[in-house]
Amino acid sequence: MKKMRLMKPVVVVLLFLTVLAPIVLYTDRLTTFTSFSTDEFIQQEPSTLELSAAKQEQSGDVYLENLTRSVQKPDGERSRKTRQLTEESKGLDAIVSSQEDNPIRQLTHGVDGVENGIELAGNTENVKLKMPEHALLATRAETKQEDQFIKLPKKIGEREPEKNKSEKPNERVPADTRVRYLKDQLIRGRLYLSLSATRTNAHFIRELRLRMKEVQRVLGDATKDADLPKNTPEKLKAMEQTLAKGKQIQDDCTAVVKKLRAIIHSTEEQLRVHKKQALFLTHLTAKTVPKGLHCLPLRLSTEYYSLNSSAQQFSNQEKLEDPTLFHYALFSDNVLATAVVVNSTVSSAKDSSKHVFHIVTDRLNYAAMRMWFLANPPSKATIQVQNVEEFTWLNASYSPVLKQLASQNMIDYYFKTRRAEPDSNLKFRNPKYLSIMNHLRFYLPEIFPKLSKVLFLDDDIVVQKDLTSLWSLDLKGKVNGAVETCGESFHRFDRYLNFSNPIIAKNFDPRACGWAYGMNIFDLEEWKKQNITEVYHSWQNLNQGRQLWKLGTLPPGLITFWKRVYPLDKSWHVLGLGYNPSVSQREIERAAVIHYNGNLKPWLEIGIPKFRGYWSRFVDYEHAYMRDCNMSP
Repeated sequence: MKKMRLMKPVVVVLLFLTVLAPIVLYTDRLTTFTSFSTDEFIQQEPSTLELSAAKQEQSGDVYLENLTRSVQKPDGERSRKTRQLTEESKGLDAIVSSQEDNPIRQLTHGVDGVENGIELAGNTENVKLKMPEHALLATRAETKQEDQFIKLPKKIGEREPEKNKSEKPNERVPADTRVRYLKDQLIRGRLYLSLSATRTNAHFIRELRLRMKEVQRVLGDATKDADLPKNTPEKLKAMEQTLAKGKQIQDDCTAVVKKLRAIIHSTEEQLRVHKKQALFLTHLTAKTVPKGLHCLPLRLSTEYYSLNSSAQQFSNQEKLEDPTLFHYALFSDNVLATAVVVNSTVSSAKDSSKHVFHIVTDRLNYAAMRMWFLANPPSKATIQVQNVEEFTWLNASYSPVLKQLASQNMIDYYFKTRRAEPDSNLKFRNPKYLSIMNHLRFYLPEIFPKLSKVLFLDDDIVVQKDLTSLWSLDLKGKVNGAVETCGESFHRFDRYLNFSNPIIAKNFDPRACGWAYGMNIFDLEEWKKQNITEVYHSWQNLNQGRQLWKLGTLPPGLITFWKRVYPLDKSWHVLGLGYNPSVSQREIERAAVIHYNGNLKPWLEIGIPKFRGYWSRFVDYEHAYMRDCNMSP
């Protein structure tokens, strides 16, 4: 018994060691493990969310930044969720995105600024979230897919997505947008009419032709949207629906492409033909004398021959050979054009009494030219009118050009139809090249033997400033004072001369700067010293077969006055008003002389309208002769 009592504490101790101790130890270890795992999960979860957000940032345009920045070690699961919801409610800092560069936002953003639960708050960088986290993540995934779709290469014919109108508030809509769209519809309609797949569908063809007639009636002669009738939107929409049916019927893109290419080729060919016809008609109009200009010399000639001999004479004829005065040379058969040159020059002169105009014309216009200036004397200026037929010294034995103009070869070139000729350029078939009047400029010392300087003027110019300072200009031993025209490539020597000919290639520079006839100051003393007329004759003899240059007076002028031209300031002479509508108004206003060189002369209906006023202001359309011939501005 005593042993039993002694063993009892031992058994209790052993029981505690073998049964209770393991239980206590296991329970404590379990508690410690659970606490550690919970803390470890709470600590690891923010990192996981941050990693997820980083992946989403790389793939999408809208992403979350530092979503779990404020998540700390909570006391429990409820505290953690509360903090996450608090983080979501902060909103404005939750999304960091460039709204302006986001194409998805541009496409999905509504007028009210609310789309897909995202409300924009004034500044495009500030966004309030009104969706739970799982909905936001789902939206981000969709955004990623849409963004990838947008960035795919565009297919042929695929249109660009429309941009927000507020991005370009100052962009102007063209005034003919709807007109052009209607014309485009007609082109598409003609395309479907010619395709085999749609042509066999009788119902569609009838409908399409009806729609095309409606569009043509709506379009009419309209050039801008304001000219269209009120029912235009209805017709446009109906036509678009019909074209959509044709697109469904004709699904072969290859056939459509081939047909469109054929249409383009045909259109380009028609354009080429129309341009050629327009060029021909322009040259024809330039050669034709308008009814008014034909009537005027007849009317003037009748009046002249009704005068007695004393009334047919000009005053101040003693000034004609005075070298101290300012002498002008004009060679023209156009009475009205010559009158404008004289009137504009006298109007711009400081002292008109010192200006002398030497006019040379042909036999047909001699009486009319004299009568005009007898009836309309230009202030105190002196006028001389001469008949080129009276220049007995100017004959074929003296002038090679007269001999060439009378040759059978030249007559055949002008009056026989030879379409196969390589030089069929209409520019060189102008009848003025057959007239010796065009070549008188090379005989100035013979025409004015007692003058030292002469200012040569074409009949298609207008003088806007006083020109007297040109006579006192030192030409430094040069013969011809002229404005150079090498601002553009086609005004250089290689444009006018045949450099494939060894004579031309040996003596001249193809890139040498050209110059302009129309306003030229000639030193006749130097002309005689350098024997310019003989130089001209020698080159004309070499060009009998037109191998060195074609026709005209500028090519032989470039050759004859080679290295004998003194360049004048460009403001003295501005060219291009007869062919170039782009001549700036500033250049025109600064110019002393403006030149209507080209086919679009100001006295013709084809003249450039915005330049005609500079010329017509020197014409008195109220004059009796002008009214009799029904001439008006």
